[in-house]
Amino acid sequence: MTLRVGILDIGNPASCDAEATWLFGHTERVTFREMRTRDREVLVESVLHVRCRHLQAAGAGAARCRAHGFAGPLPPPTRGARQPRRLGDDRFTVIEEHVPRELPLPFPPRSLPVIAADSLDSENPCAIAPCATADHKRGSACCRDLQIEILCAEGDSHLEALIRSRLSPYLCKVSRERPDAIEAELISACDYLDDPQENCTLHGRLRPDGRPAKPDLCSAWPDDGKGLHPGCLWYTPPAKGRKSGQ
Repeated sequence: MTLRVGILDIGNPASCDAEATWLFGHTERVTFREMRTRDREVLVESVLHVRCRHLQAAGAGAARCRAHGFAGPLPPPTRGARQPRRLGDDRFTVIEEHVPRELPLPFPPRSLPVIAADSLDSENPCAIAPCATADHKRGSACCRDLQIEILCAEGDSHLEALIRSRLSPYLCKVSRERPDAIEAELISACDYLDDPQENCTLHGRLRPDGRPAKPDLCSAWPDDGKGLHPGCLWYTPPAKGRKSGQ
């Protein structure tokens, strides 16, 4: 299917780099293929690896469809070729002018040792958060849970039915917001996370032109209490007895 990455700013071909790099990193359940532009839109052809919610294992390698009753061999889970984003030796694959490129992304040089005040900016406070996604996996929830926009015209009932029949919560909260597209929530871990899946390996690195390597939306901490995952450090429960508006 085709995912909408973002809208290009006129005269700024790199305007969608941050959004594309963010989306491009979530490889756990997505195979990303060709990126292209259509008018001012940046699009990417993709395969989502989320099985149908009606598929039921029946034992001894057999399966049945709970919706229609069909039975047969249990199909193996699909997974595309590995898509590494961390290449070692300070090299990463990121999006540059809506094209995947391998770039050196070193940490900026420092003339003085890191002091406590500076280290607060270089550390990821979410590394210790007990947050969890809807599949009950704890840690780095914001780096494993994302909203996607799937191009699907109102008359394409076959594609829409396929999208709406995926296994929740790995693809869920499907809604039609526009005549040409469907929005959904997808659980698919970002490959820029380190091996323990706790810290972003792009954090603090710079592109060759001086822009941050880390997508800007990854550093814009959410407003308190708005769409946060359970256990998020940025959520402060309301005080008991506090009246609304105070």
